[in-house]
Amino acid sequence: MFSHDRIWMAIDRLAAKHQLTPSGLARRAGLDPTAFNKSKRVGADGRLRWPSTESVSKVLEATGSTLDEFLAFVSGKPAAAALPEGPFPPQIDSIPLLGFAQAGSGGYFDDGGFPAGEGWDIVDFPTASERRAGVYALEVQGESMMPVYREGDVLIVEPGAQIRRGDRVVVRTRDGEVMAKVLLRQSPRTLELLSLNPDHPNRTLEMRDVDWVARIIWASQ
Repeated sequence: MFSHDRIWMAIDRLAAKHQLTPSGLARRAGLDPTAFNKSKRVGADGRLRWPSTESVSKVLEATGSTLDEFLAFVSGKPAAAALPEGPFPPQIDSIPLLGFAQAGSGGYFDDGGFPAGEGWDIVDFPTASERRAGVYALEVQGESMMPVYREGDVLIVEPGAQIRRGDRVVVRTRDGEVMAKVLLRQSPRTLELLSLNPDHPNRTLEMRDVDWVARIIWASQ
C-alpha cells in the first residue's frame, strides 16, 4: 500500500486539490520549491527517494488537510476528498488567472512554466470539452498585442504542449519579459517570433535566454 509511487501520487493529488503544482505545494509548506520535483524522487544513483514525515506533516498543516485524507490519496480510494489522476490542477470549473504584468515577476511559475505559488485569481474555463491539465489564463494588459488581442482579453495557455510553426504562443524570458507572439521558427539555438502588432518589431531570442514557451489554446475576444 505505502509504495514509493503511491506516496508521491498522494503528494501530487494533494497539490492538485489545492490548485497547486508540486513545487507550489512545497512553497506553501515553507519547503524548498524543488523538494517535490519529479527529478528529486530518484537519486543520481538510482535509489528511490521518499518525502520525509516532516515534509508531509508540513503540507498537511499548510493546506488544512487531514492524515486520513492523505491516506485516501495514497490508497487511491475514491473518497470524497480524492480527485482525478494528474499532477497539475484538475480544471473542473475554474483555472488560475494572472495579469501579463504580474507574469513577469518571480514566484508565479515553477521551472516547467506551470502555475505555482500565491497571488493567482480564478476564472471559469469557457470550453469544458477542451479542459487540459495545467492550463491557466493570462489577462492582456496594454496595447502591445493589438489588433489581435486587446486590453482585458483573457488568453488560455497550455504549458508543456507541443508547438508548431504558426502557433500563437506566450514566451517568458529569463529576464522576466512576457510576450504573446506567433511562432515563426524554433531551432536548438534560437526562437523566431512574429509580432501580433505591426507597430512592434519581430523578435529573435537565443534559447538560452528563454525561460519557457506555452501555446495559446483559446482567447476571449
